[in-house]
Amino acid sequence: MSTEPTTPAAVDAATLRELISRGRGPRLLDVRTPAEFETSHIPGAYNVPLDLLREHREELRAHLDEDVVLVCRSGARATRAGQSLAEAGLPNLKVLDGGMIAWQQQPAAPVKQGRARWDLERQVRLVAGSIVLASVLASLLVPGLLWVAALIGAGLAVAAITNTCAMGMLLSRLPYNRRGSCDLDTIVGQLREAAR
Repeated sequence: MSTEPTTPAAVDAATLRELISRGRGPRLLDVRTPAEFETSHIPGAYNVPLDLLREHREELRAHLDEDVVLVCRSGARATRAGQSLAEAGLPNLKVLDGGMIAWQQQPAAPVKQGRARWDLERQVRLVAGSIVLASVLASLLVPGLLWVAALIGAGLAVAAITNTCAMGMLLSRLPYNRRGSCDLDTIVGQLREAAR
């Protein structure tokens, strides 16, 4: 028996846009941080950050009985969210192939814009690059600090291989990335209201 997590099917941006324009659009769950969601999202999407989704997948599953498309920046977080919901027994899951990047590349794709903020991937590059730069420069005075740069490099390599990012998960918990209301009761209320 395979222990490999089930990977949900992908739907490309053009197909999703066509489904939405025909009025047969699936339920859209955006698993990015509230700050990323506030910056830009597909109109009608619900913000359910990945950590909240994983923690409360059973409660959410009870309110998701139709087709669901998971959205993130590039597709990686949405794929992990899809695996988590599939393990909870939710059928009819898809991931937006290429995420918001692919969606925004579609001509005249509808996007609800908010206040601009840095997305999580950009924050990871800033923090990791700053730590590496500072440790390399400081290693001129204290040679052992060069190992900090090596540790960050190893962490980034592991992140790429496993398609997870510990630094990203930590940064997503910062107040900057948590602005906006996104709690389970609010999300469940929105899903119930939409089902009526």
